[in-house]
Amino acid sequence: MKIGELARRSGLSTYTIRYYERIGLLPRADRDRSGQRDYDASILTWIEFLDRLKATGMPIREMLRYAALRERGAGTEVERGALLERHRERVRAHMAELEACLLVLDTKIAGYAGKEQRKDDHDAPIPERRRKPAGPRQAGAR
Repeated sequence: MKIGELARRSGLSTYTIRYYERIGLLPRADRDRSGQRDYDASILTWIEFLDRLKATGMPIREMLRYAALRERGAGTEVERGALLERHRERVRAHMAELEACLLVLDTKIAGYAGKEQRKDDHDAPIPERRRKPAGPRQAGAR
């Protein structure tokens, strides 16, 4: 498959495909007789996996590390697994943080529904406070 079709099928731009190839995220493509890149369809599965890693926030340096280990093949499974396990824990922690944020948003939204529907008193409107006018400062006082 030519680079244009790979771009269409993967959702990546041709520029991104060339960039990923240049930095080592994608293996170098075979070339046809005219020198054009000719990709095997199996690369789509790899690109989909890279998209998942990217969507879950894996830094590109770790993606490159994983790609390099994958390229080395057998004997790197333990290291690849450990890299993915560490990333999974970061994803889980991020998901827990997002769940906590979602709870705050839900509580805040419920507060706009009316006092009778509020989840708790912590979301009640804050009464406006009036500040006392500042008096004259005494020299040397802090």
